Amino acid sequence: MSPHSSDQSRRGASVIENTVAILRCFSPDRQELGVTEIAPRVGLHKSSVSRILASLEQEGIVEQVPSKRYRLGLGIIAIAGPLLADLDVRRAAYPILQTLTRTTTETSALMVWDGAEAITVEQIPSPQPVKHTSSLGSRYRTEGSASVKVFLNAAAGTGHADGFAYALNDAETSPHEVGIAAPVRDHRGEVTAAILIAAPKFRTDADRVAELGEHCVQAAKRVSQRLGGH
Repeated sequence: MSPHSSDQSRRGASVIENTVAILRCFSPDRQELGVTEIAPRVGLHKSSVSRILASLEQEGIVEQVPSKRYRLGLGIIAIAGPLLADLDVRRAAYPILQTLTRTTTETSALMVWDGAEAITVEQIPSPQPVKHTSSLGSRYRTEGSASVKVFLNAAAGTGHADGFAYALNDAETSPHEVGIAAPVRDHRGEVTAAILIAAPKFRTDADRVAELGEHCVQAAKRVSQRLGGH
């Protein structure tokens, strides 16, 4: 595709849409990207990407590293901070996640759903040397992901009768990781978040999965209760 046709393919998109598309290119496994890497991902000419990045850099939303590549800057926190601070479920879950990680010695996290992806909004890393963690803001849409299963099951109305069954990702998305997630419900009974436990596959046999699943379910119940759920 020529540079001209690339820009034409997105000419109906607003500057904001293009900017968001560029920011979405960054992820935990792609923390630093160059203009030439971003341009084909978003369907824009390199000069257009450079202009948008330059504007974002002025605001501190991205920053340029010595290699001339870009990464997200601290300015993004100023934007997301007020939202995270006002996220009731995050406040309700934080002490329970701390207890969950202390009890299980595995990483625990709080996930929310934006209609298409599960997003990590809080996390307590495992104290063990070998662990599985993700960056805050990490997004997951693979159907094999435990947290995604929770939200898709809720949307399909196929949740467990008591509302607190857990979903299992037994190395479906990564051969080295097991994920267990349980739904958090608000006062209306709606699934508003998911509690996730992430653990290495090598120390998570069937008995351990059942044990972690019970801890995950109980943690989700406690968060739900703090939100007024039954």
